[in-house]
Amino acid sequence: MKKRDLMRRRLLILVFLSGVVSMAIEMCAARLLAPYFGTSQVVWANLIGLILLYLSVGYFLGGWLADRYPSERTLALLLLFAAISLGLIPFISGPILQQGVIGLSEANVSILAGSLESVLLLFLVPVTLLGMVPPLAIRLTMTQITTAGSSSGSIYMLSTLGSILGTFLPVFLLIPTIGTRHSFLVFALLLLVASVWSLLALSRFWTRPAPDAAPGRVRRPALIAAQVALGLVLLVPASGAAVAAPLGPLKAIPGLIYEQESLYNYIQVTQAPDGTRELILNEGQAIHSIYNPRQILTGWYWDYFLAAPFFNPGFQPSQLQRMAIIGLAGGTIARQFSAAYPSVQIDGVEIDPAIVNVARQYFDMREPNLHVFEEDGRVFARQTQASYNVIAIDAFQQPYIPFQLTTVEFFSELRDHLADNGVLALNTGHTSTNFQLVQAFVNTLSRVFPSVYVFLVPGTFNAEIMATKHPTNLATFQHNLAALPPDSLLGQAAQEVLPQVSIWRPDGGVVFTDDRAPVEQLTDELLISYAEGR
Repeated sequence: MKKRDLMRRRLLILVFLSGVVSMAIEMCAARLLAPYFGTSQVVWANLIGLILLYLSVGYFLGGWLADRYPSERTLALLLLFAAISLGLIPFISGPILQQGVIGLSEANVSILAGSLESVLLLFLVPVTLLGMVPPLAIRLTMTQITTAGSSSGSIYMLSTLGSILGTFLPVFLLIPTIGTRHSFLVFALLLLVASVWSLLALSRFWTRPAPDAAPGRVRRPALIAAQVALGLVLLVPASGAAVAAPLGPLKAIPGLIYEQESLYNYIQVTQAPDGTRELILNEGQAIHSIYNPRQILTGWYWDYFLAAPFFNPGFQPSQLQRMAIIGLAGGTIARQFSAAYPSVQIDGVEIDPAIVNVARQYFDMREPNLHVFEEDGRVFARQTQASYNVIAIDAFQQPYIPFQLTTVEFFSELRDHLADNGVLALNTGHTSTNFQLVQAFVNTLSRVFPSVYVFLVPGTFNAEIMATKHPTNLATFQHNLAALPPDSLLGQAAQEVLPQVSIWRPDGGVVFTDDRAPVEQLTDELLISYAEGR
């Protein structure tokens, strides 16, 4: 085979691999950022926009380089440097992500925004270098002007096919199997091996130089060895560090007894000296479940869900036959309802199977009446055929509620699965002065349900919102709860809940729909309000 044909094949392989890695960087970057900044449209817009900007700069610089240094060696060196810079990303990003945790915990918007921007800048070098590959490859594979179209078409086809593989490979195989950091390293090592292979193919190391070869044209093996060593020196220690330092919040959490990176979350479990365990996800601030083997009530917002059925006249605990929980987490709500309503059957929906396993191991989520569905809450609502007396929604990708679980259409689907005495209850947030998110939910629920009530949980920024399928009144709710024995489990919960209930009316403002649900923007405004002390 002719030397030029061999070079063309190598170039096509390098182009394909650069396409794989360029898209894989984007998918891994999203997972790297998710535990700290979530997966909102704002985060994705920043990520995708900057990746496209870096590629655009790479295309321009690659075209400039192709006109001045058109050689396979130039292309291979680009991939070598891209490999080194890519392999360092998950470790250089650690201190910056720590600033993001601080910014979120202190509600410091400037720190939070600066951290996000700084992390995104980390992808500037490898993505820009990979963007330089296609124009350089086109220049090298083009033999005559009449084949320029087919040459460029082949290059971009291979690059795009590689990007398709780079989209699915980390999401469905690498990240679930070996984690985000190791996925970065796999792609970095892939580029490193490819670039070294190309450089060795160009070297005179494997073939005897021609007698008349100019000394200056001989590629010395020592230089290639130095390039390989440079990559290994930087990447091998990083690989070892990846084993010892799992991805996740770097803030030390007292009492940490378990941590895991799943496909959806960074999961941590803590235990206090009294045996109380807490489930902490992602940014390390919000508590998603709590468990104490010696008590059922928590004194927090979870207790409020227990009061939901009492809006119905003459309600008795034995009438509660079936409920659904969307956002099961560690099973706090399921445990409370199982204790308070012995006859209830519970369908618990949790999208992350890893959280379900953790809940069973550390939160004793083994109630025989609990049936777990590992899927998205919206999908569950469309597939279930059951009828429920209570549907509880406590789903967060902190600090955001997934938008598809906030809309008129979603609540309409849930209403169709409520029994005649059915009640829907959800947990949301506010600040001391900013209740925009609460009001938006009231506006939205009022489009579907005739009666809507709000409970502001003291000492927290949580608000419980409850809506009934048929018209109800506050007097009935208060009478039912007041009649409970004060020393009973439900009676104790009633003493927490009764002083906090109020009726809220729609104000004609924001209504969440599948077409327009600015829940992320309203949540961002809450963070800003909290940072400003409002």
